[in-house]
Amino acid sequence: MSVLVDIGHRLGDFAIDIRFESAGRLTALFGPSGSGKTTLINMIAGLIRPDKGRIAVDGRVLVDADAGIFVPKHRRRIGMVFQDARLFPHMSVASNLRYGRWFTPAAERYADMDAVVDLLGIAPLLDRRPAKLSGGERQRVAIGRALLASPRLLLMDEPLASLDDARKAEILPYIERLRDETKIPIVYVSHSVAEVARLASDVVMLAQGKVVASGSIEAVMQRLDLLPAEERGEGGAVLDTKVLRHDEAFGMTVLGSAAGEIRVPRLAVAAGAPVRIRIRARDVMIATEEPTGLSALNILPGTIVAIRPGGGPTVELGIDCNGATVLARITEQSRQALKLRLGGKVFAVVKTVSFDRANTGAGLPLEVDG
Repeated sequence: MSVLVDIGHRLGDFAIDIRFESAGRLTALFGPSGSGKTTLINMIAGLIRPDKGRIAVDGRVLVDADAGIFVPKHRRRIGMVFQDARLFPHMSVASNLRYGRWFTPAAERYADMDAVVDLLGIAPLLDRRPAKLSGGERQRVAIGRALLASPRLLLMDEPLASLDDARKAEILPYIERLRDETKIPIVYVSHSVAEVARLASDVVMLAQGKVVASGSIEAVMQRLDLLPAEERGEGGAVLDTKVLRHDEAFGMTVLGSAAGEIRVPRLAVAAGAPVRIRIRARDVMIATEEPTGLSALNILPGTIVAIRPGGGPTVELGIDCNGATVLARITEQSRQALKLRLGGKVFAVVKTVSFDRANTGAGLPLEVDG
């Protein structure tokens, strides 16, 4: 399914002029506060009527200003999940979930209550009231309510913004599962590099109401120069890998990637499971000869394919490691000392401990870590 947006709109002194098309499973709208992310999804949802342009989901036109088309929000079949769960406090979880079904004609309902409950792991919560749930549990219920409306599109407006790190870690695997196991396209708003790198298949990067970059997660996350200043240190390469084996003796997991084997702290997932990792540019060291006598365990051979100014005393290197691009941020002094140049053969060195929980997306953990 595809999402097409080509709109223009003015809110006071703020002008929005945005065009993108995505067929990704989860398209992230990424950018700093005030870039237009929430305004854009409100236009997709039908809460704001754009001054001009067109919006279509899987070929179904929701807005066409030239043709005078503006489908009312209640007929768009779009599910929404907000920063706060917005559950009805006087209803049980089960009643909150069923509420989502009432807005969809019976003949158009495809979502099954039991399947949604299983997908989100909320069966033990059905008899509880929202006040008895954690923040992560409330968000899972809110997602379930949106799914039970049998939407054609799911909009998620910074659904983890109000959660602490522990609750974010709780809910992220369920959003991954939603992305991977349903056919519902998701548009996901965030200003967090870690969230976007872990969840997105495609990214639309916004700044001051305009698209500054769009494309696959692998390509866009390497544009460190476009990341907000406060998030620039979190940028780098995104690699999709799979678990090759577990090293029980040292508490590690060995991942297979195009760039080579990568060792990370032990993950509680089965061999063969997919794992997305993020290698931050600031975590990569460069060697011109294969290192020995080094504590870092991940040594990836490659060729320098890009050298860009990194701001201040730094430069950014793009290193082709067997078809996968790894980024490194080093000082200009180091680049000159090592005589690094385009086409040069190098080794990208990454410490295992740099792969913390924020940099590995491994889905739902095994019930028994063995």
